[in-house]
Amino acid sequence: MRVCVLAEFYPRAADPVLGVWAHRQALAAREAGADVRVLVLHRLVPPHAALRGGPRALARAARDLVAQPGRAVLDGLAVRYVPFVSPPRPRSYGAWGTWAAPPLDVALRGLRRSFPYDLLHAHNAVPAADAALRTAPGCAVPLVLSVHGGDVFHTAPGSVAGERAVRRALAAARMVLANSAGTAALARELGATAPRVVHLGTDLPARSPAREPAPTVVTLAHLDPRKRHEDVLRALWLLRDRHPRARHLIIGDGPQRQALEGLAGALGLTDRVEFTGQLPHHQALERARRAHVFAMPSVDEAFGVAYVEAMAAGLPAIGARARTRARGDRPPGGGLSLVAPGDVEALAARLDHLLGDEDHRRREGQAARATVEHHFTWAECGRATVAAYRKALGGR
Repeated sequence: MRVCVLAEFYPRAADPVLGVWAHRQALAAREAGADVRVLVLHRLVPPHAALRGGPRALARAARDLVAQPGRAVLDGLAVRYVPFVSPPRPRSYGAWGTWAAPPLDVALRGLRRSFPYDLLHAHNAVPAADAALRTAPGCAVPLVLSVHGGDVFHTAPGSVAGERAVRRALAAARMVLANSAGTAALARELGATAPRVVHLGTDLPARSPAREPAPTVVTLAHLDPRKRHEDVLRALWLLRDRHPRARHLIIGDGPQRQALEGLAGALGLTDRVEFTGQLPHHQALERARRAHVFAMPSVDEAFGVAYVEAMAAGLPAIGARARTRARGDRPPGGGLSLVAPGDVEALAARLDHLLGDEDHRRREGQAARATVEHHFTWAECGRATVAAYRKALGGR
C-alpha cells in the first residue's frame, strides 16, 4: 500500500527533534510493509517565543524558517516541506487549515503524479487533516487521522472554528488513531467512530547503560508549566538531607527555563541541578538513560513518550494521576508509579523510596523494561499502524 503521511510537527533542519515521533511512526509503518512519503506543513511565520526573545531571536527564527530545504531524505524516507503562512497561533490556530490548503493542494497533486498514494495519514485534525479535506486530492482517498491530544484537549475547546474543524475531520476520517484510551474517549465525544488506540513506541537498548556516579533523577521534557518541573525541584529540596548526593538532570528547553533556574538557585540546589538545554534526540536519550529514576509529574498529558523511552532502559518512572480527563491512560504493566498532581510531599516520598532502596529500584526498573518490551516497541507500533491502514482500505 502507498501512504502519504501529512504532519505539522516533523523534524526540520533547524529542529531535528520536533515531531520525531511522527517520523519514527512513519519509519515503523514502512518497516511493517507500507510504502510511505511525507508532506510537512511548514509555517513561514516565526512563533511567539521568537518575538519575545527580541530582534536577534526573531531574525534567527525567520532565517531558519526560510532556509529549510523544500525536500529532504530522512532515514531513507522522502520528505517534502509545504510552506504556508497564517495569522498568530493563539487567536487563529483552529483556522490554520484554510491557510495551508492552497499550497497543500499543489503539493498533493504533484505527489499523486509520481506516487499515486492509496490513503492519507494526517497527524492531528488541525491543521493537517482540515487542510487536506479542503483540497480535491485530499478528499480523493481514505483519510486516517492520528489524534495526539492537542485537537481534543486544546484546539476544539479553544475556539468555535477549532471545534468545527476537529469535528469535521473526525467525522470524515475512515479510521481515527488515538495515542491513549483517554484521547480516544474524548475523540469519540467529538464525533469519531470507533477510534483505535495505537501507542507510539521507543527503542530498546541492547544492554543497560552505565549509570551516573551520583544518584540522579532525570526529567526529559519541554520546559513548560504543565510538565511540573518545579515539583521535582521542590521534592529534591525536601530530600536534601536524606540524599545529599542526589542530582537532578533536566533535558529540554522552553519558556520556563529562566524561572526554573531561578527556583533552583532560591532552593540552594544550583550545584545539584544540570540544565542541558535541548539535545538531539539520540543524545537526549543517551543522557537520560544514564540516570537512576525518571520523574515528570506532568498534568494534562495525552501520552508521555518520554516515560516509556526512560523505562526502556530500566528506569523506574514517576508521573502524576489524572487531574482532569485531559490525560492519557496509565501504561499497562509495572515500572510507572503515579502521585497526586501537585503533591510535592508524595513525590518526595516516592523518590526517597526509589533512591534509598537499590533492590526496590532494580525490581521496578526490570518491570519498567518488561512493560516496554510487551507494549511500546516501534515494531509493534508499525504493525498496528499498518493494520489500521488495511482496515481503512476495506480489509480486516
